[in-house]
Amino acid sequence: MRTASIKRKTNETDIALVLDLDGGKTCIDSGVGFLNHMLTLFASHGRFGLELCCKGDTDVDDHHSVEDIGIALGQAFSEALGEKRGIKRYGSTILPMDEALILTAVDFSGRAHLTFDVSIPAQKVGTFDTELVKEFWLGFVRNAQCSLHIREISGDNTHHIIEGIFKSAARSIRAAVAVDPALKGEIPSTKGKL
Repeated sequence: MRTASIKRKTNETDIALVLDLDGGKTCIDSGVGFLNHMLTLFASHGRFGLELCCKGDTDVDDHHSVEDIGIALGQAFSEALGEKRGIKRYGSTILPMDEALILTAVDFSGRAHLTFDVSIPAQKVGTFDTELVKEFWLGFVRNAQCSLHIREISGDNTHHIIEGIFKSAARSIRAAVAVDPALKGEIPSTKGKL
C-alpha cells in the first residue's frame, strides 16, 4: 500500500493528512479557502487520494498553515514512497492555463531542491498572500526530499499562474511516483539508494 498518514501539531497548526498515491477520497479543509481550491486541483490532476484537516492560527495570517501543510504533504510523499522501489522517479509537464504556461519537472532523488522561476503579478488572490505559494513548495520539497523545478513560461493572471503551478506539479509528481513494471521493484538509481 502506497499510503501515509501524517499528524503534525505545533503551537501554530494542528494537521491531520492522509495520502494515497494510487487514488481515493479527496476531502480538503485547510482553513485557507484558496489553498483548498489548489489542493483539490492537485489531488485531481495527480489522481491522488488526499484527505486534509488543518486548524491553524489564520487569525494571524495564512503563513503557518500553508507552510506546515506543505511540510506535512512532503512527509506523506516520503513515507508513502518508502525506498522508492520501482517508481519512474522523474516527471515533467508543460501545462497551459489560459494565457499562463507553466513548466514543472521533478526528481524524487532523495535530495531537496526547489527552483521557483515565477513572476506573480499580484500580491493577493482574494485574501490569499501569493508569496505563500513558494513557501508551500519549499516545505514540500524539503520533506519529500525531491528536486522540483517550477518555471513560468508566460502568464498575466495571478490566479491562472498559481493554478497552473499546482496542476502542472501534480501531473509531474504523478508521472514520477508511478510504478514502472520494467524496474521490477528495483531502486531507480545506480547508487542502489535514493
